[in-house]
Amino acid sequence: MRILSGIQPSGKLHIGNYFGMMQPMVENMDRGELYAFIVNLHALTSVNDPQRLAADTMEAAADFLALGLDPEKCIFWVQSDVPEVTELAWILSTLTPMGLLERCHSYKDKVAKGIAANHGLFAYPVLMAADILLYQAELVPVGKDQKQHLEVARDIAIKFNNSFGETFVVPEPAISDSMATVPGLDGQKMSKSYGNTIGIFLDEKSLKKSVMSIVTDSAPVDAPKDPDKCNLYNIMKLFAPPERLKEIHELYVNGGAAYGYLKLELVDLLWEYFREARETREKLVDDPGFLREVLNKGAMKARDKAAGTLSLVRQRVGLIF
Repeated sequence: MRILSGIQPSGKLHIGNYFGMMQPMVENMDRGELYAFIVNLHALTSVNDPQRLAADTMEAAADFLALGLDPEKCIFWVQSDVPEVTELAWILSTLTPMGLLERCHSYKDKVAKGIAANHGLFAYPVLMAADILLYQAELVPVGKDQKQHLEVARDIAIKFNNSFGETFVVPEPAISDSMATVPGLDGQKMSKSYGNTIGIFLDEKSLKKSVMSIVTDSAPVDAPKDPDKCNLYNIMKLFAPPERLKEIHELYVNGGAAYGYLKLELVDLLWEYFREARETREKLVDDPGFLREVLNKGAMKARDKAAGTLSLVRQRVGLIF
């Protein structure tokens, strides 16, 4: 099974990203043929600083390799290194009804948040469709916020197949609810948009500052508490060993849960949990030549896969004569 995942080069990863996106992606390497790429063309819709985009792209590559993505077990590349995707996006755009794009809520939501309206932002779903269809992806893991865009990709694939003959695999979504289960510092869903994140690769001092700012109630230490309503507990249960988590649960239920001490314990748990990844990342960041080599090899593999699809598409629409 061909599985495709896109990675936004949008700055520092947090633990919500890890459990919602990274961990499932690593697991997918053993479930099928994984295509994983850094979507820097998409990032151009909101990032106009060339130095920042270039740096974020390389940091994203280091982050994901450090967290377990193995370029020998998947195809890993940067979106812009495969120019075939932009040609396919143009061809698909000539078939995409305006009404289909006008109904997409993501464009309206982003403009409402202050992102400047531009054609790229509006046509984002068409480029995403090209990303998916170019590699004949069968399964695309997405969060709920991207579900509509995947439905657009399915609609475009079906319309193309009906118009020109069977060409594209119609992709199926794998909707993940796991991101929503990771609360931020304030109890809302962890998101950079809310400024409530705990970064994966923070230094120890910054990590402690972040964790100590987790919002908790003002109940006395010896008062019984509902652990499921406490975002500190809900973050801690992602990292604490089962036996220790059981003890903490009892402290909540029976009284004795001291938030300050539990936060310090969480700092230690987080620091240890990502220790190996942090050390690996430091080595990768210090070796940009190696990162570029990995990405170049991935791009060559991706272009080889893309060439067959694009050749068939060009033949279908009459660009080969």
